[in-house]
Amino acid sequence: MAKEGSYTGTAKWLHWGMALIWLGAWVIGIVATHWRDEFNAHHELTYVHKAMASTLLFLIVVRIAWRLSHPAPALPDSMSPRMKRGALVGHVLLYAVALIGLPLSGWYWSSVADKPVMVAALFMLPPIVDPDQSLYDLAKAVHTYMSWLCGALVGGHLLVALKHHFVEKDDVLKGMLPARDR
Repeated sequence: MAKEGSYTGTAKWLHWGMALIWLGAWVIGIVATHWRDEFNAHHELTYVHKAMASTLLFLIVVRIAWRLSHPAPALPDSMSPRMKRGALVGHVLLYAVALIGLPLSGWYWSSVADKPVMVAALFMLPPIVDPDQSLYDLAKAVHTYMSWLCGALVGGHLLVALKHHFVEKDDVLKGMLPARDR
């Protein structure tokens, strides 16, 4: 059971676990594409990137189900209605773009390229479209630009959390941190 103003332990595990998977997949994806010859000549990093990122498609279902059945704690009364709306929009964008859209766009890109996507190295996802090399460049561009947008969203999320902690001095960040025994 979560204490007042705090997320549940499950919500915290989903948040931080998915954050680590997402960040790892994001960094590996950047290295795999921008330094392909140096670090990804045989596509080992691409395989790891896809295995990590594709797990997010399954975890987001669990996370959304958990969130719908366990609402987030109320935001501080010190926040204006406009800031509260901004927090809601920011979280919806993070879920929709970073946790759903980005993995789906990568799956689409792999599908048009006729490349497999292994989920956590356990099973292969079926292609979501037939292979089509004429769509390859578009699929790559969508996934690439969406990844940079997601990086900005995640960076903004981190900055806002730090602002709550250090500037506003409220408990928003503390509510998502792992509980410590006192």
